Amino acid sequence: MKPISIAFKDLQILLQDRGNLFMLFLLPLLFIVVFSGALGAIGSSGKDTRIALVVVDLDGGKSARTLLEKLDQAGGVRVELQEQAKAMTRLNLAEIPRVLIIPENLSRDIAANNPTTLRLTVHPDADIEQTDAVRRVVEGVARGMSLEIQLLEAMEQMREMQSGIRESADAFTTDRMQRQARSQFERAQTEPLVAVQQRVPASRKEGQREEPLNASAFAVTGMTVLFVFLMAQKTAESIYEEKKAGTFRRLLAAPMSKAALLAGKMLPNLITGIVQSAVIFAFGILGLRLIGLLPVTLGVEPLATVLVVVLIALCSSAFGILIAALARTEAQIGGLSTLLLWGMGFLGGGIMPLFILEQFLGPLPKIVPHYWANHALTNLMTRGLGLADVTTDMAVLLGFTALFFVIGLWRFDFD
Repeated sequence: MKPISIAFKDLQILLQDRGNLFMLFLLPLLFIVVFSGALGAIGSSGKDTRIALVVVDLDGGKSARTLLEKLDQAGGVRVELQEQAKAMTRLNLAEIPRVLIIPENLSRDIAANNPTTLRLTVHPDADIEQTDAVRRVVEGVARGMSLEIQLLEAMEQMREMQSGIRESADAFTTDRMQRQARSQFERAQTEPLVAVQQRVPASRKEGQREEPLNASAFAVTGMTVLFVFLMAQKTAESIYEEKKAGTFRRLLAAPMSKAALLAGKMLPNLITGIVQSAVIFAFGILGLRLIGLLPVTLGVEPLATVLVVVLIALCSSAFGILIAALARTEAQIGGLSTLLLWGMGFLGGGIMPLFILEQFLGPLPKIVPHYWANHALTNLMTRGLGLADVTTDMAVLLGFTALFFVIGLWRFDFD
C-alpha cells in the first residue's frame, strides 16, 4: 500500500495547481483545434473532394460517352479527359497517380457482344487506398453497364422468340423469361462484358506510397502522445521537490524497496496520463463535431486503443524517473525536459505526420518511443487495424519503459 499512498499524495498536490490543470487538460485541446483547423484547411483547399481520375478516351463512341457519364455520376471520382500522350507523360513524371484508358472500338465490341477491357494504369508511388477506391468505382460502373446490356439483350431475345407462331410463343412464359434474366445477371457478376485491368509499371521506389492526411486524427493522436509524455517533467519535479523539502528521506525510511518507492512516484503520472488521454479522446469524438470539424473514433478495437494509451502513460512515467536520475537541480530538470520531450515529440510525429517525417529522415524517428506510440494510435484510430497489428509497437513501448526505469533506478541518487 505504500506506493499507492505516495501516488495519492502526489496526485493531490498536482491537482491543486490550476496551472497544471490548464497545461495537462486544456492546452492539448487548444492545440488540437488549431492543428485540425489549419491542416484541414490545407487538405481541403478545393471544393470538389472527389478523387481526380484522368481518362483517355480512344473510342469516342456512344458506349464510351455513357461510361464517362456514369463514372462522373458515381460520386467517388471526378473525370478529367486528356489526350493519351499528355496523360502518359504526366503519369511517368508522377504529376498524376493513375490513368484510365478506354480502348478503341469499345462501342463496336459492346454492340457485337465481344468482351473488352478498360486499362487502369497506376504510378508505383500512388496511394494504394485511393487507387483501390477508384478501381472499385470503375468496376462498379462497368459491371452495371454489362448487366444493363445483357439484360436488354435477353429481353430482346425473348421478344423475338415470342413473335413467331402462337404455339412457340406460348412456350416462353413469364417465368421462363425471369429465369433467363436471372441467368444473365449472374453471368454479369462473374463474367462482365466490360472488364477492368489494373497495371502498375515497375519502379525502383516500389513500396513507397503517399498517405492522405486526416487532420483531426493526426491532431488527436499527436497531441495525446506529446502531452502524455510531457507529464514526465512533472514526475521529475515532484521528486526534486520531495528532496528539497526533506520528505524524500522519510520515504526512504519506510519499509519498502527503492524500486517500489520509485514505482510509487510513477503512479501519479500513469493515472494522470490515462485521464488526460480520456479527456483528449472525448474531445476528439464529441467536441470536434460540435465545432464543425471532423470527429475521430477509437477504431474498430477500442480496447486495443486503451491498452496502447496505458503503455504510453507507463513509458512516460518511467522516463520521468530517468530525468530525475540524470538531473541534479531544478534548472537541469527544466532544461532536460524541454530539450528531450519536445525534441522527441517532434521527431516522433507529434508535430508533423510520421509519413512525412519518414520521407525526409528515413528510419531515424524510430529511435524515440513517441514514434511507436503515434504509429500504434494511427494504425488503430485511422487505418482501422486491430490489436494484432500493433503488438510490435506495444512491445517496443514496453522495452523503452523497462530501459528508462532500469537506468533511472541505477543512476538515481537516493542520498
